[in-house]
Amino acid sequence: MTKSWTFYRNPRKERNELKFVELKFFFTIYLNICIGLCRTMERVNQTSSVSEFILLGLSSRPEDQKPLFALFFIMYVVTIVGNVLIILAIRSDTQLQTPMYFFLSILSFIDVCYTTTIVPKMLVNFLSKKKSISYAECMTQMYFFLAFANTESYLLAAMAIDRYVAICDPFHYVTTMNRHRCVLLVTFSCSISHLHSLLLVLLINRLLFCDSNIIHHFLCDINPLLKLSCSSTLVNEIVINTEGLVTLVSPFICVIISYLRILIVVLKIPSAAGKHKAFSTCGSHVTMVTLFYGSIIYVYFRPLSTYTIKDRVATVIYTILSSMLNPFLYSLRSKDMKRDLRKLMSRRMS
Repeated sequence: MTKSWTFYRNPRKERNELKFVELKFFFTIYLNICIGLCRTMERVNQTSSVSEFILLGLSSRPEDQKPLFALFFIMYVVTIVGNVLIILAIRSDTQLQTPMYFFLSILSFIDVCYTTTIVPKMLVNFLSKKKSISYAECMTQMYFFLAFANTESYLLAAMAIDRYVAICDPFHYVTTMNRHRCVLLVTFSCSISHLHSLLLVLLINRLLFCDSNIIHHFLCDINPLLKLSCSSTLVNEIVINTEGLVTLVSPFICVIISYLRILIVVLKIPSAAGKHKAFSTCGSHVTMVTLFYGSIIYVYFRPLSTYTIKDRVATVIYTILSSMLNPFLYSLRSKDMKRDLRKLMSRRMS
């Protein structure tokens, strides 16, 4: 079993106080950004005639709306409950205070925020005749959607680095992946993602929307809005194909390199049991990476003119489905996690 950080050997009171300060810090940042962005968006786009957009969703057929509402409501509840249980289980057990579970708890928190940015508005629109979203709400949703999506991408890269160090350099794992470095990785992931998102939203905000306000999607995303614009999108496309490409591809390359190094090391292990044990620690993460990056590559690495209903389905995979599967993938493969979840559930039931 991987050793815990020395930080968590401090008294329980100190740990709880620091956890509260960390959560309060992140919540304050997100709240201030949200309020500031909403106020900014209310003052912008003065030259555009569009004050709101219509989100067509996954289907425009009236008979599909209630079944879709039921499906996505269940998925949302499962996502929230599952990820919150993962966070509580990790926070309540000192044996799970390791880098891998630290990143997993942050990933679960991001998944809760990620789906909450998208699904509630989807559910409202399923039951509404007028599926509208104001210009300010649209820009705000897109900002947090892009920020949380990129944060998740960088967290998956950080988790790949963690697995690489654990398998390829186990004797220095505790010192290499110490708490300070892990917090720095998370801080970098959040910072670069929010800056990237802010840049893209500001560039979208400079566009004019004249003829149509109908978005062929269930959320405010870059590609559908670029297709709607009646002004030149050249600058946006240049930034997306340069800065956006670097921001998206960098963590993916990091994941690929980490697993290539892991594969080389594992293949040198003489016993089949040793190989299986090494690979088993990566199975959940590889599944998440495949779902997340596979659907993102399908949506964004194609010409803008080819955007269809299939892209909306692929967006569901990397936004909602991957967030819902995250607790199951990690808890089912971890005996410690399953044990703590049983304890947590029995404690809540009693």
